[in-house]
Amino acid sequence: MQNQDTDITRNIRVIEFLKSELLTTVAALYQNLLKGTKVGQDMILDILANLVLVTYLLGKRLGIAYSLIDSKIMEKIRIGMIEEHETEKWYGDLSDLNEYLRKHK
Repeated sequence: MQNQDTDITRNIRVIEFLKSELLTTVAALYQNLLKGTKVGQDMILDILANLVLVTYLLGKRLGIAYSLIDSKIMEKIRIGMIEEHETEKWYGDLSDLNEYLRKHK
């Protein structure tokens, strides 16, 4: 029983850590975007990659399989394309992302 309690406690701590990491990373994104061109593209790339990574890890800790997250992303892309989300209407970003994800699956 104590081992199970330890696992539950550790999982809760990891979830809290990942929630904090997610907020910290979003804050870093905002701070760096405010700096404009002074920030290199590598810094923004690193922050965006960390957001995706932390999101997947948090989902796993909450009992959501990576494949379910992927499926939900694809569903949201399809809905955005149908509903002509602004980024799709103006730039075709969702169609581009849809094509990219299908090719790299």
